[in-house]
Amino acid sequence: MYAVIRTGGKQYLVSPGEKLKIETTAHENGNIEFSDILAVSGEAGKFESDLTGAKVLASVVGEGRGEKILVFKLKRKKQYKKMQGHRQNFVEVKINEILVNGKSFKEEAAK
Repeated sequence: MYAVIRTGGKQYLVSPGEKLKIETTAHENGNIEFSDILAVSGEAGKFESDLTGAKVLASVVGEGRGEKILVFKLKRKKQYKKMQGHRQNFVEVKINEILVNGKSFKEEAAK
């Protein structure tokens, strides 16, 4: 069971019980609801045709900042150098449930 969601200008392939880091998003009481669903598959190789009302429910695990990325610009022979760092904020979420066409898919119990 998996779904393809779009958030923060990126697309993610998610399944129930999976943790992933997304760009900072507003959330209430530690819960996030993704309603921009691009595809849902209940069985291998079969996709749901009607995605109206489909949503993915997730809970916030933590927040933080990513690794530092250094941006260095140089123009030879012009005495121009510029160094800049950047750390992107993120929210780590755990996918709890995928809802589509009245069906609910949750994480399967550990065997």
